[in-house]
This record gives sequence, C-alpha cells and structure tokens, in this order.
Amino acid sequence: MTILTRRRFLQTGLTLAAAGQLPRLVLADSQTPDLDYHLLVEPNDISLIEGTTTPAWCFNGGFPAPVIRARQHQSVRIGVTNRLQEPTTIHWHGLRIRNDMDGVPFLCQKPIQPGELFVYEFTPPDAGTFWYHPHMNSIEQLGRGLVGVLIVDEVEDPGFDVDLALAMKNWHVKDDGAFTALSKPREAARMGTPGRLMTINGRQYPTYDVPAGGAVRLRFANVDNTLTYELTCSDPAVQILAIDGNALAEPRPLSGHLVGPGMRLDLGLLAPEEGETIRFMHRDKPLMQVRSVAGKRQASSLPRLPMNPIPQPDLDNAETLNFAFEWDASINPVNKNGEMHPVFWTINRVAWQGMSEGHIPEPLARLERGKTYIFSLDNATQYHHPIHLHGHTFTILDSDKREIQPYQSDTALLGKNERMRVAFVADNPGRWMYHCHVVDHMKTGLMGYVEVA
Repeated sequence: MTILTRRRFLQTGLTLAAAGQLPRLVLADSQTPDLDYHLLVEPNDISLIEGTTTPAWCFNGGFPAPVIRARQHQSVRIGVTNRLQEPTTIHWHGLRIRNDMDGVPFLCQKPIQPGELFVYEFTPPDAGTFWYHPHMNSIEQLGRGLVGVLIVDEVEDPGFDVDLALAMKNWHVKDDGAFTALSKPREAARMGTPGRLMTINGRQYPTYDVPAGGAVRLRFANVDNTLTYELTCSDPAVQILAIDGNALAEPRPLSGHLVGPGMRLDLGLLAPEEGETIRFMHRDKPLMQVRSVAGKRQASSLPRLPMNPIPQPDLDNAETLNFAFEWDASINPVNKNGEMHPVFWTINRVAWQGMSEGHIPEPLARLERGKTYIFSLDNATQYHHPIHLHGHTFTILDSDKREIQPYQSDTALLGKNERMRVAFVADNPGRWMYHCHVVDHMKTGLMGYVEVA
C-alpha cells in the first residue's frame, strides 16, 4: 500500500502551494522501495526572519516539516535516516500504536545512531490531527525544528473544501536569526524557557487563501517547547471540531481555548464573502488569518467528523490512582563528570533521572491490561502542565477549577493548583511514557512511565 499516491501528492501540492508552501516529501525510491515515506533528519539553514538564516535541524531539508498523511485502519511504513551527529528517535504523538513503534529511546527501541535507517510501521486506529518529534535530547532537537504534523485521514472523506495543517512554534532566535538559549535553569524552574518569534508553519502572521463560501478545516498543532496558546478568533461562528485528534460529539464555539505544548485543535469555518478575512490570535497577538478569494464553493454547513473507536471506560469498576505534580527547589545534582544537571519537578515526589541501555527506572504505576483506571491529576504548582500519556486516549472527566464537558484526549492541561480526573482503559500493553509536555519541565524531572501488562 502506498499512502502518498500520485493523486494524493498532487492534492497535497496544490493545497500547500495555495498556502505559500511546497511539499518536501521523500517517497519510496530504488533504495527504499517498501516505504511509504522516508524522513531525513539533518541540519540545514532556514529563513525565519527576512534577510537572515537560522541553523535549524530539519526533516527533509527545511521547515515546515513534511505533513505526513496516513489513513485510518491502514498500515504505513516510515523510514527515518539520521544525518545528525547524535542519536535520535521519532515519537508519533497521540497515536495508539504498538509499544515498539512509539519512539522512546531505551524504553521502546534502541536510539537511531548517526547514519542509521530505522523503519517504523504501524496501523493508526484513530483519525485526526497528530504530530511527530524526537524523544531524545528533546530541548535541542525539538527546539531547533524537528517537529512535524501527521494527519490520519478518516475512512470516508468528511468533505471539506480546504484542509490546512498549521504548526504553531515560538522560536528561540535573535534578530539576526541565530539561536538564543533553548533552556535556562531559571526559566525551567518556572513556566519553561519562552521563545520570542511566534510563527505558523515558520512564518510570521501568514495569510491563507480559501474559496469564498467553502467549508474549511484548520488543524492547529502546538509543536512549541513551552508556550500555551490562548486561541481566539475574530469570527464567533468558528467551531471546535476536535481536540487532540479526537472529534467532539457536538462541536463547540471557539472562545479563548487553551492549547498547551503537544496539543492540537481542529477548527471548522464557512469562509466569508470574497475579500473578507478571519483573524486568529494568541490572546491579543496576531497569529494568522484566512482570506476569502473567488471560488465556486458554497457549503451550507460544516461536515461532521466521526468519533474515534476509543474504548469506553467502566467508571463503576475503575481504580483511582493519584498523581501529584510538584516543584522541588532543593535538588541540583552533579553528574559523575562534574556537570550540573538541574532537577526542579517531581511526580509523586519522584524526579525522573533518565534512563540508558540496561538501566530503566521503576514505573510510576503498573496497570492491569483491560482494566479501567481513573488518574487523579493534582497540579500543586502555579504553572501550566500539559500531562501527556503515550499509547492511550483518556476521557477528561472533571476539574475542581472549571466546568468540563467530558471529551477524549491524550493530554490534560492542568492550570494553576488545578485537580483534574481522567479515565481510560489500559488496553495497550507495554511501557508508556507519562510526562509534562513543557520540554523544560520534562527534562528537569516531570516525567515517568506506566507499565501495562
């Protein structure tokens, strides 16, 4: 099976060309005839600020990374060749796939060494908006640009006229394009180290042309290391269709929705009359706009998205496990080489100390396969923590700080001193990372894993 057929390639090319992008997908060739996609992980200069270059790390030579499109319930094979001078892996964020394809070094697979090719093969059970990124040296590898959007198309096309992937990233660069520090201990102990150049698909406040009257799907993916976006819009009719790749049973109006690092948000809109624009902001800061141009599309309503086949939690027979996410200011260890390794965050008073070949720490919890669990998540800090669980999708049940209409997600965004409950069926065997997706927090203690057997 070839995911990117000639028809799909041409459709993707036309969509990206209209958005001011060009695809950089590497297809199967004589050396890799059995792959659907081939990702090259390599350094390359890119232009983020006009007249400057930034020494980024890229997928397939540039930014934005190629948008990978798979199809629900169909196998996909993706080769990854590492052209960096250090090991890497690729994690397929939000996908409920086999543990050995999850891309966590040592826990799931051996790191991909410089010059090596590793082939990932999996069958996505869920449709929606996902993304991919390394799970090694995450501050550097993600911060320098190794992030990309992965779309799993529904079995039946919902029928949107325009479908745009929008990677939100705040770059750590100076006015001359050079990188600033990607992480500072002072900031890692707080909200995380923020970037200063806000972009969509590597561009500042881009405009995307859409056909007047057309049904438009916008797939926002927060691929940033740090920033939680508060997404607002100039058109009150814009609807939230899906959160973190999972369709809502009933669409909701967009109104200041928070999108933490690692999270995604699918929006739907009917394009206004020719010449009119709809603006999207992070609070009062402009992010992007869509502009209606001449077209023959006249949609009467937005298409509906099908629900994903997520197992229904058995709440009456669920076991509750408590997890406290806390700050620890007293730990600042020195490794055997005399280098500082700051640790600021803990889960149930345990800070993640890392792992290596032959050394895997104990899990935070051991779960019985097929059993329902309720995780009670307690943020005992004043900072946002997007808590992400690999290999599973949970139902967000409730919060002690805000009213929640239950929905399905792979990431729970905890606000200041917030306690939230999520539930899921532990049906996917293996060792699954469980961590905050603010990369500074993850790398300074706020990470662990659960084991399902």
